[in-house]
Amino acid sequence: MELKAVRIDIPEGCNIILGQTHFIKTAEDLYEIIATAVPQAKFGIAFTEASGPCLIRKEGNDAGLTDACVKNLNELGAGHVFMIILKNAFPVNVLNAVKNCSEVCSIFCATANPVEVVVAETGQGRGILGVVDGFSPKGVESESDKAHRKEFLRKIGYKL
Repeated sequence: MELKAVRIDIPEGCNIILGQTHFIKTAEDLYEIIATAVPQAKFGIAFTEASGPCLIRKEGNDAGLTDACVKNLNELGAGHVFMIILKNAFPVNVLNAVKNCSEVCSIFCATANPVEVVVAETGQGRGILGVVDGFSPKGVESESDKAHRKEFLRKIGYKL
C-alpha cells in the first residue's frame, strides 16, 4: 500500500464539501438539495463511481465550479467520493441536508481552508483515509480574539 497526500484546488471565494457516497443518483440528489436550500448559490458537484463504468458523474449550475470538482476528483482517484464546490453560500447552509441525503455515507470536510486529502493506494484502487483541513492551532483565543469572533459572526449575519 502506498500513501499519498493530494492537495485540493479550491477556487477563490469558494467552499468545498468532500464526502463519501454510494449510488449513481448522488449528483442529482445533491443538486436538488443545494438548489432548493440556497437558490442564489453557484455550485458544482462531482461523484466518482466505484463499479460498472467507474465514471466521474457531474452536475451543477456553474460550469467552472463543476469542472473544478471533476479535476479534483480525478486527481484523488478514489471511488464513491463526492465533492461540492460552493460560491455565494457556506457549507453551514446545506450541510445538514447533505448529511441527510440517503446516498451520503460520511463527510470528510466542509471548508474554505487549504485541504490535503490523505489517500491510500492498493492494487485494487484508491481510498480516502482522512483530510488535513487548514493549519495546526497557534494558541488559545484571548478575550480580544473572542470579541472579534463574536463581532464577525454578527457582521456576516449569523448572530443577532
